[in-house]
Amino acid sequence: MDSARVIVVIPARYGSTRLPGKPLVPLAGTSMIQRVYERAKAAQRVHRVIVATDDDRIMQAVQSFGGEARMTRADHRTGTERVAEVAAHETGDIFVNVQGDEPLLDPHAVDTAVQALLGEPQASVATVATAIKTPADIMDPNVCKVVLDFDENALYFSRAPIPWVRDTHSKIQVRHWKHLGLYVFRRDALLEYPTLPQGELERIEQLEQLRWLENGWKIKVAEVEHDAVSVDVPEDVARVEKLLAKL
Repeated sequence: MDSARVIVVIPARYGSTRLPGKPLVPLAGTSMIQRVYERAKAAQRVHRVIVATDDDRIMQAVQSFGGEARMTRADHRTGTERVAEVAAHETGDIFVNVQGDEPLLDPHAVDTAVQALLGEPQASVATVATAIKTPADIMDPNVCKVVLDFDENALYFSRAPIPWVRDTHSKIQVRHWKHLGLYVFRRDALLEYPTLPQGELERIEQLEQLRWLENGWKIKVAEVEHDAVSVDVPEDVARVEKLLAKL
């Protein structure tokens, strides 16, 4: 499927509890949603980028910089459900869910995730992870971890430190993986996602990707070097602006 048509959808809600109006927050003079949009557009395998929002202010902001946006329902439980609503009305083979709060998104990570899915005909979902380099991140519940099987499929995602090293006196070399919130779906699988029942693990961990695992699906995981930097609270804005200044 080298000729597969790839569409990136960026879910963008206005009503963030920790940072209201987050997509419109200016970062060094440019709104966050515009920075995410432009980074996604730079991926080589991508044909279109669409912002999926529930707010007219975001819709107008995207259109003002020449971007493409769609108004979606306000009652979606997850970003993936919002992406699925867009996919139901668009013609495409592969849909990419890009988080709307990662203005430093690496376009190569998008291409890597798309290629991981295209290279595995039996897979319907793919994502990316990077090796954790900061020990504190292993214990940080805001950092989602993933463990893999021998075929680089996800066994589990958790906010907890997995795998847990029981014997701290042994010389075991452990690689902990940070899951980056970038998902790639075949269209049919994405359209099925909203119909899948929410399981106990998804509700406990508050990680939407667990819905796939609890319903028996496999998620292919590809390794990337780039570590995502998200904007979750007001304090993150200055940190990201410093990083942008170095680009």
